[in-house]
Amino acid sequence: MHRLCDGRELKTTVRSGTRFGCRNFVVSTLVHSSEDAGPARFGFVVSKKVGNAVVRNLVKRRLREAAWLELKDGFAGADVVVRALPAAADADWNHLVKDLNKALQRTAGRAKAPRQGDAP
Repeated sequence: MHRLCDGRELKTTVRSGTRFGCRNFVVSTLVHSSEDAGPARFGFVVSKKVGNAVVRNLVKRRLREAAWLELKDGFAGADVVVRALPAAADADWNHLVKDLNKALQRTAGRAKAPRQGDAP
């Protein structure tokens, strides 16, 4: 529904999108035109460098929940890929949410992503 699952879509977003990095992850955002401004779609990349399977799944679940909070706040019209870095395994919840919010503001602000409800 709000997920990027296809490898081609993930690759296109990472290569063509606006990138912002922080201590816990790197966010790539590809903004759609105003005609295609549906809900944002998120994809997550968590490599083995982050930790074992238990740690990787924990990081993915936490990032998915943080992305869901952004969707509830009205973030729309973009494809977003979040690539977790090893520091994300040790980060607490508040830092993950704050960093994701800041990353989306920076990348969407550079690319002028609309939020649902904003005037055109």
